[in-house]
Amino acid sequence: MMKQKGKKTGMYVLLCIVVFVVSFAGSALFKFTHKSAATRKYMADWNDEVGTVYTDIEYGTKEANKFDLYVPADVSKDTYNLVVYIHAGGFTTGDKSDDKEMLQWLCSKGYVAAGINYTLRDDEHPDANIYTQSMEIKEAMPYVVNAAKEKGYNIDAMAMSGGSAGGCLAMLYAYRDASESPVPVKMLFEAVGPSSFYPEDWKCYGLDLPDHKENAAGLFSVMSGKNITADMFGTVEYDEVMKDISALLWVDKNTVPSILAYGKHDKGQPYESSIRLDQRLTDCGVKHEYIVFEHSGHGLQNDSKKYIEYMEKVEEYLATYLPVE
Repeated sequence: MMKQKGKKTGMYVLLCIVVFVVSFAGSALFKFTHKSAATRKYMADWNDEVGTVYTDIEYGTKEANKFDLYVPADVSKDTYNLVVYIHAGGFTTGDKSDDKEMLQWLCSKGYVAAGINYTLRDDEHPDANIYTQSMEIKEAMPYVVNAAKEKGYNIDAMAMSGGSAGGCLAMLYAYRDASESPVPVKMLFEAVGPSSFYPEDWKCYGLDLPDHKENAAGLFSVMSGKNITADMFGTVEYDEVMKDISALLWVDKNTVPSILAYGKHDKGQPYESSIRLDQRLTDCGVKHEYIVFEHSGHGLQNDSKKYIEYMEKVEEYLATYLPVE
């Protein structure tokens, strides 16, 4: 009987992972098929007069440890600010090149911009998880700053950003690792990144149901790389074990200003978790914007006006907390 129960749990966890990956990897995150004049404002006509991109710069010994660096054509300034954008893909797929439009736009605004790859969880890397990926992002930062300096761009401060899985990793660096950053982290902007792992929030997978606690434990074990058991839920021990990958649990009064975008009908990650994050930031007095896409799921594709609102806030926060001098 125990073997049968374990087999059912394993199959359910596998199904959750497949749905999770498809939702994240298939996300149309801010990639509208119709580019209106308003959305084209956030795209750059990329050429040598705007900037230069250096691809596949290595930052570690693993095969995926590479980043792309976008530097503006203007090299006259004493210092520059950096924006890092982490790619989506359900922690199992995706590539830094997927975000070239965003990185080009940031560079066109005068920022040094970087997209970073990290070891994906797949058949060749079955032990990769959110924590190991977040530590690779952390490891990359000094290399990104040094590479920019070698090319004549001294980095003074930075912002973290990303979408979906990349939003999760960006939050972890901005909230958990900012104190160890080679340059000050001034702000964060992210979309649909999971920030916590409470079964009651993960209604999109039915993990809030009493008879699915074992399934929740299995899925969160895969995500964290730790042995999570159902009896840990709702305890202080659980928060301590999951803190390594839960950006929510790092929020305090010193957390950087943040812009968050979430779809109300998200089936890839828990919308309820974003409500929890918004409340935590509010309680801690952190300057932030919580933008809900009322008609959208994980891809945020059904609320173009909200996309404009999100990007306008990104511009506003960049001008305030990470200005181009």
